[in-house]
Amino acid sequence: MLHSPPTVACAVGRGNRRGEILLVFRLGVLGMGLALLVLIWLITLISTYFFVAKTWWLPVGAAAAAGWIDHQFALTFVIMGVVFVAAQLSLGYIVWRYRQTPSSPPVQYSHGNATLEITWTALTAVLFIGLNLMGSTVWASQRFDAAEAGAVQVEATGMQFAWYFRYPGPDGKYGATNPKLIDPSSGGEAAVGLNTSDPAAKDDVVTGTMFLPVNREVDLSLRSVDVIHDLFVPSLRFKQDAVPGLNIHMHFKPTQIGEYEIACAELCGLGHYKMHGMVHVVSQEDFDKWVAAREAEKQ
Repeated sequence: MLHSPPTVACAVGRGNRRGEILLVFRLGVLGMGLALLVLIWLITLISTYFFVAKTWWLPVGAAAAAGWIDHQFALTFVIMGVVFVAAQLSLGYIVWRYRQTPSSPPVQYSHGNATLEITWTALTAVLFIGLNLMGSTVWASQRFDAAEAGAVQVEATGMQFAWYFRYPGPDGKYGATNPKLIDPSSGGEAAVGLNTSDPAAKDDVVTGTMFLPVNREVDLSLRSVDVIHDLFVPSLRFKQDAVPGLNIHMHFKPTQIGEYEIACAELCGLGHYKMHGMVHVVSQEDFDKWVAAREAEKQ
């Protein structure tokens, strides 16, 4: 009996300590689960805001196809945005709902659900293929359909690290080029390897800046001297690789007068960052004057 009170007190003390530890554990689990839920939801909602507010978006379109391309971009972002937000909000809830607690059952391992995996794979395929088919119409029309009659002919040649543009002149024919004549260090006609002895080359105009008339189709021919480059004009919604050994044709129609930056969207070497140029979209009258002035310089 003399030892009973201390024994009881010790037992009570141990019970209180276990209760305190259990309480702290529960609060810790509660706090961690809640913190992860809040973090996941905040990241999701904040990143979604920037897209909804169009903080990062394409510049104002200045080409005939811009409206359709922008609509396709917006549709894709909306559909994928809904999927993204739903998935992330569900993830936050799952982290909270199935957090570990003292009363949690033992972990059960699952080998998956074949029906669910087939279903979401099929839905993803339908969504991906469907969006691609919707976007293929305008993409194919710019590459596989012939340009309009009377389209302005321009040849763009990419090289490390500059763009050169060639116009066929009044005869409407490009002069012959020869890889052996290419000398990028000399610039101009030598940079594209123009054979000046060819009669058709006499009126060819080679320049480092692209000039185009507004509201007139442009039949663009893309070439590359060395590696793969990519002619990218965001405002004109134009983007196409230039591949060595290939002559790739595309056509588009600028609809607004202005100056638009050209970028190379293919990592083409150490000087890739400085490979840029300008597109000047001008009136037909100013374009004719510009071509005439370039022809006069060749005399």
